[in-house]
Amino acid sequence: MVVLNKIYTRTGDDGTTALGTGERRKKYDLRVAAYGTIDETNAVIGVARLYTAGEHSIHSALSRIQNDLFDVGADLATPGKGKGPGGARLTVTAAQVAWLEQQIDLLNGELTPLKSFVLPGGYEAAAYLHLARTVCRRAERLIAELADNPGESVTPEVLQYVNRLSDYLFVAARFANDKGDRDMLWKPGANR
Repeated sequence: MVVLNKIYTRTGDDGTTALGTGERRKKYDLRVAAYGTIDETNAVIGVARLYTAGEHSIHSALSRIQNDLFDVGADLATPGKGKGPGGARLTVTAAQVAWLEQQIDLLNGELTPLKSFVLPGGYEAAAYLHLARTVCRRAERLIAELADNPGESVTPEVLQYVNRLSDYLFVAARFANDKGDRDMLWKPGANR
């Protein structure tokens, strides 16, 4: 487990940060940007949770997702087969991906099929879930780029998890919008 007795260490004053393996990388390194954007996704989900307290199925799922996102970050922060300071390498599992798929199916089963693209917005919970989705998609793009980068590695489950998470956030946003009744739909060419 992590023990944080002191928040500032001054080790990052030179523009570098430590990965889970102890290796130092520039703070703008693609790997650091990827897990930093996962952290950003988690923060937006934290805001969304302020508005989902009345919807237990979404609120409790988001709580679990926030914890899982730390697993994603730990997986990304430990490249290759590197081990963390405690010896074990924390990785995202297929079971975590499957759980997200189950959550998507549960919520989506109560929604009417879409006949157009959804514009982000509606109730506060839905708006923040859409924002979390877009930040999650940015993280996914960074992770995909990292995976394609020679000399770098990403576990397949990380990319799968983040891809499913953005899908979950979309479905949860629709669910939070009165199960899609408050969705704002795109009207192609409406303002020409």
